[in-house]
Amino acid sequence: MKLFTPIKVGRNTLKHRIAMAPLTRSRAGQPGNVPTPVNAEYYRQRAGAALIVTEASQISQQGQGYAWTPGIYTAEQIAGWKTVSDAVHSDGGTIFLQLWHVGRISHQSFQPNGALPVAPSALAVPDGKTFIVDEDGNGTWGAVPIPQALTIEGIQSIILDYRAAARNAILAGMDGVEIHAGNGYLLDQFIDSNSNQRDDIYGGSIENRARFLLEVTKAVIEEVGADRVSVRLTPMGRFMGMGDATPEETFGYIAKQLNTMNLAYLHLVEPAIVGITRDENYDPRWDAIIKHLRTQFTGVLMLAGGYEADTAEQALSSGRGDIIAFGRKFIANPDLPARIQTGHPLNDADGTTFFGGSEVGYIDYPAAAQSEPMQV
Repeated sequence: MKLFTPIKVGRNTLKHRIAMAPLTRSRAGQPGNVPTPVNAEYYRQRAGAALIVTEASQISQQGQGYAWTPGIYTAEQIAGWKTVSDAVHSDGGTIFLQLWHVGRISHQSFQPNGALPVAPSALAVPDGKTFIVDEDGNGTWGAVPIPQALTIEGIQSIILDYRAAARNAILAGMDGVEIHAGNGYLLDQFIDSNSNQRDDIYGGSIENRARFLLEVTKAVIEEVGADRVSVRLTPMGRFMGMGDATPEETFGYIAKQLNTMNLAYLHLVEPAIVGITRDENYDPRWDAIIKHLRTQFTGVLMLAGGYEADTAEQALSSGRGDIIAFGRKFIANPDLPARIQTGHPLNDADGTTFFGGSEVGYIDYPAAAQSEPMQV
């Protein structure tokens, strides 16, 4: 199986091609949104992944949009993430930290001084909700307010935040970083025409709407090196009211520009999932667009989005991608690559424990005792 052949990714050689996709679990320690020893155990259990991409981690307080998500901007958070990277490395794993700014998908309760969340334009999120903490300290879903439009100075400040967060991730022992530019969050909000109505250098044309992402990527590369940097895009994403008038042209341009930067990999999310549910009404253009982006980006391409073992193998064998990232299957199957290789049945994930909670539904999913160690 091509799934179990090695591949070079930046400065790392991966033993196989089954990656763990970033998965928000809302279990960071409080106060301070600091990774804990329980988080370290969760990732250590999954160190058999070819590459772990951590849950999205906010680059600043302004960047937070969900309750109990970890950050990468304080000394305590750096130390917490160091326990995670040490645990993964102790079991032979490779781990990249995903850098996150949610933009308008936030709430005043997370923002410094109770300010409105920021976005490219002051546009409401259609039926937008995010995971907040209620008056009793419990997690609940709350409405997203209309955001404030970022100034040029605000954009430049966020670029500096990305740079600092990338540096902090490496200080925390991470093998690299993934810039989250998809799923309806800040960088994606600038890219997509649905959410960007600016008339300055960050709005209007494709080149202008892509400018923020490309400037962030260049800054992060300057800070930690291109071979430790990756980018995640959702070219046909509809989560949180997203959409672009010309996705093939928009994301083709972005892929072509990123191709010049010698990234460790480019991560594309196929439109099989919206949020945490399967999308049965995806745009029929998506297949052609993914294939087009493959021609524009000639480096290592990671794909995610509802893959099964057989479709993952097919995607690799056909040249559609080079690495396949699995998400929810890794929640319930810490030893997912071994299970796929041996054909062992998979555990089912309990969706009620996805966000927030204790060790239950987090580090208590069993490995398959009868699975043989992988031979790669």
